[in-house]
Amino acid sequence: MQKIFKIRQLVFLFATVLLISNCKKQEYSFGDILTPSNVTINTTIQGISTSLPNGDGSGAVQFHLTADNAISYKVDYGDGNTPEMVATGDTLHKYTTVGTSDYSVTVTAIGKGGIMSTTTKTITVYVVFDLPEYIMTDLTGGSSKKWGIDHDAAGHFGVGPIGTFYPDWYTAAPNEKESCAYDDIITFTKSGNNITMTIDNKGTSFLTAAGTAYYGFSGADGCYPVKTGDTQLLAFMNATSGSTADQSTQVQFKVPGNGIVDFGTGGNTYEIISITETSLFIRNVGSDGNAWYQKFKAL
Repeated sequence: MQKIFKIRQLVFLFATVLLISNCKKQEYSFGDILTPSNVTINTTIQGISTSLPNGDGSGAVQFHLTADNAISYKVDYGDGNTPEMVATGDTLHKYTTVGTSDYSVTVTAIGKGGIMSTTTKTITVYVVFDLPEYIMTDLTGGSSKKWGIDHDAAGHFGVGPIGTFYPDWYTAAPNEKESCAYDDIITFTKSGNNITMTIDNKGTSFLTAAGTAYYGFSGADGCYPVKTGDTQLLAFMNATSGSTADQSTQVQFKVPGNGIVDFGTGGNTYEIISITETSLFIRNVGSDGNAWYQKFKAL
């Protein structure tokens, strides 16, 4: 009887040990937790060329992200959108702000255990406005078109208050101004979805008195030796003047450099009031705060 009792004790002890062994918590291991290093941002902006150093206007940028010991990436594209999680390190992003803008891109490489390393890169991207087809066609003729001031027409130059969209204060009579105001040849050329502009001003341009300082001169209305520069890539966008569809096309363009188009007023942004195959009427706000107008004809 005593022998049977001892056997039962041994069985109970063995069962207890086995139960404790089976109840022991299983341990897991991540392996070595290493901080991501050598975080690199490589970018390819779509359509880069000699004439379009910041892209073709699509705003599309291909990102290739690399880092040692990284298992994923978080990307802040610098344009105000919510950061994106990227698993493979390759991602395509499209910027939408019209014009040429700098973006500070921040990439966080994430390693095992959530440990992170961050790097930043600044990129410059050009985004073109979705220009209405009729403006593209009328302005460039589908390829390239030359324009000049319609100096035989009344109102080829004019000025008015900033709150209206017509030269209420003054309109020039036919051929009223100096010859330098009438001999410029402006060429608009289609380049993909973009438009470039060149100006042959024969060495001088007409400036308003209030606008002379903007171009580095001083004096009254008249002819000045303004350098019009090389081919300029125009940045089109929705007009910011508050015009209505009855008053304007509601499209404006910005001219880089000194911003001149034929005669200079000290402004570089021009709203297209109206356009046809043979006529172009534009408005810009000069350095004097007034609205100035120019009327062109196709050559």
